[in-house]
Formats: sequence, C-alpha cells, structure tokens
Amino acid sequence: MDFGTIYVRERGSLRRVSDIVLAQPEPLPSCRRANPLVLRKEHFIFTYNAEGSLRYTTKSLFDITLLFVADNIHHVDSLVGFPEQIGAKLFATAEENHVFLNVDISAKALQLFSDAYGEMVLGSLCLRNRFPLLHERMNEIKTFNSLKSLDLFGCRLGDDHEIFPHLISSSLACCLVYLRIGGNSLSDVGLQRLTAPIRMMKKGLDCLQFLDLSYNPISERAVRYLTCLPKLEKLDVSGTCLKICSKLKTTMYDLLGLLCSEKPLDIFDHLQCKTEGWAEQVVNQWETNGLQMPKQRKIGESRTSALHFFGRQKFVRDVLNAAPFVCEKYEEDIGRRLQFYKPAADSHISEKRTPTKTHQHRHNFTKRQCDTEMCDSSHQQPTKRLCSSAFSEEDMDLLNRY
Repeated sequence: MDFGTIYVRERGSLRRVSDIVLAQPEPLPSCRRANPLVLRKEHFIFTYNAEGSLRYTTKSLFDITLLFVADNIHHVDSLVGFPEQIGAKLFATAEENHVFLNVDISAKALQLFSDAYGEMVLGSLCLRNRFPLLHERMNEIKTFNSLKSLDLFGCRLGDDHEIFPHLISSSLACCLVYLRIGGNSLSDVGLQRLTAPIRMMKKGLDCLQFLDLSYNPISERAVRYLTCLPKLEKLDVSGTCLKICSKLKTTMYDLLGLLCSEKPLDIFDHLQCKTEGWAEQVVNQWETNGLQMPKQRKIGESRTSALHFFGRQKFVRDVLNAAPFVCEKYEEDIGRRLQFYKPAADSHISEKRTPTKTHQHRHNFTKRQCDTEMCDSSHQQPTKRLCSSAFSEEDMDLLNRY
C-alpha cells in the first residue's frame, strides 16, 4: 500500500523521507481502505448524554501522538532522556494495544523501555512453576536487565539451561539480590557450570544476598561452588541431599560464614516474591495468550492433521493437564527446613573466641597432615607449586562455553 511521499520540516528546511514504513492498519471489514494518518475511531471518546444520545469528543493531540508512537515503537531508536511520566504513559498505551504480544517486535520494544527506565519496567519477576511461559518468552525475559528478585522455582531448568549465562551477565550483576532456582533438578554439575565464570573471572552476581537451592539433588560438594558469592547472607538447601549434622554446620561456617537457622526464615516464603513493575500485566498477557487453544480448522490431508496433533495443540493440552512441581513432603518439611544465615558481627564474637572441640581437632589434624606432606615433598625433586585455587580442565572447558 502506497501512502504517498512524507515530508519532514527540520531546522527550517523541508526534506523528503522515503525509508520510514508506518505500521499497517488493521483491515476493515468493508471494502474501504483507511489511511493511517487519518483520524480513526481510537482517536475519539464516545459517551452518552442524559437523553441517551451518542456523543463523541476528540482525544488530545498528546494521546493521539502516544498512540502513533506505540504502534510504531519498533522504529524508535532510544527512549533515554524522556521523562518517566512520558515513558509510563507510552508503555501503558503499547500494552493496551497488545504491542508486546507481537513476537517480532516485543523483545526490541521491551529492550527500549528497560534501557531507559530500568527497574521501573520490572523490578521483580515471579515465574514459579510457569515453565511454558519461560521457554516461550525467553527473548523477552532476557530484556529485563534490572531485576532485583527472580523466582524460577519449578521451571525445569536442569543443569544446562540457556538462561544461566543471562543470570551471571554484567547487566544483572549489579542488580540481582534474590534468586530462587529450587525444584529444577539442578545437580552439582549444573551448579558448577552456573558459577564457573564467576569463580574464574570474579564477575557476576556481585549483589546476590539470598539464594534458594531447595529440592535440588545437590550434595555437600556443591557448597564450595558458592564461595564466589561475596555478599551471600541467606541460603535455603531444604529437600536436597544435604543432611543436618555437626560436619555440615562446620563446613557451612568455614566456607560461607553461615549458621544453621533453628526456625524457617521469612525471606524464603513464596509470598515475599511478586511480579512488580510496568510490565506486570504484560507477563499475565503472555501466559493467558500462550495457554489459549488455537481455533480448530478443517484439514484435509492426513500429514497436516498429524503435524497439528503432535504440534502446538498437543503441547498446550499437555501444559494445561500438567501439574506444577510440588514436593510430596513439602508440608511436612515446613517445620524442619534446612536454611542458613549470616550472623551479625557482634552476635558471633563469642563463638569465634571459644571454638568447639571438633573444630580444634579438625584444625590439629589438618596441621599434622600438612606437616607430613611437607616432609614427603622434601625427598622429591623440586617442582612448580600449584595454587590451591587452580582450576581444573573441566572448569576451563566451561569457561570457554561462555
């Protein structure tokens, strides 16, 4: 469709613009064709007076301009510098027109708003047991680079998910404070892969304070992978292979400086995590739109029918019938959760001054073992001493993947 030549007056001179493509208007049921520059019904406000007669008033030029920019948001280069009030109204207009449901332009549009307004677009995201939404809208979710809280509990991430590199990216390094990745079948290998770039490059998750690893098949070996988190204050490892004992308590305090909590910590309550920001309703629109069954069509060929059966319709049907991840003993485990916290500096001075006999015995045993190794090494040829923090070939291979 040819809308004619567009002229722009800029700095007192008139120039012709030929490379701008306006958003195509929705096709009308009649044979008439509408020009997008002509006033449409969206430009009017319809009301009824006391007599029941229909009246209409024209919207302000500002509202009409917002509608035009929202429809063509994919042509905007940047929103940096625009006031927050303008950004909020523009985002609401784009949301009302379902711009973010368009897969072709939704990621770019959200990136524009995230770069300009950061946490106001979305500061907290809860995707608990909403794994279909995570997998279908991965590109859009990655644009939320100012999240302070992210709940991915029960999203079936496994040990090698594509969202892991995004969690440790520089965009989230200075923002993410609360991370829930429990109930995702995450093993020691997966936790090693997740923390490998952090341990080697000392970058990523610098501000993470609360970490939920509950109901994952991780062992005590995985604890040493968490030493790269400098500000970790609270940790939830309930429902894992870790068992409460004096050895585990000593290991947690020696490596992470954490103590076992006798009562459940409120910070790990699911009610504390919510989706908050301008894009809250956008996330709900994604989920509602994704779970809607497509309209049934008459299909003649058997091959096409089979593709439809094993394609989108069957996927949606399985998602609707699938039960979310729920631990069978979750209700029973509430009273005996395995959670750790970092004590205040003043409250733990007494324990530092009076170490337990187990800790003293372990220290003496380690000292005697080191002395024995030094005596044995004196009879060997001098070799280059390896650093205790040297990384294995497996860590180097993981680093190369990033």
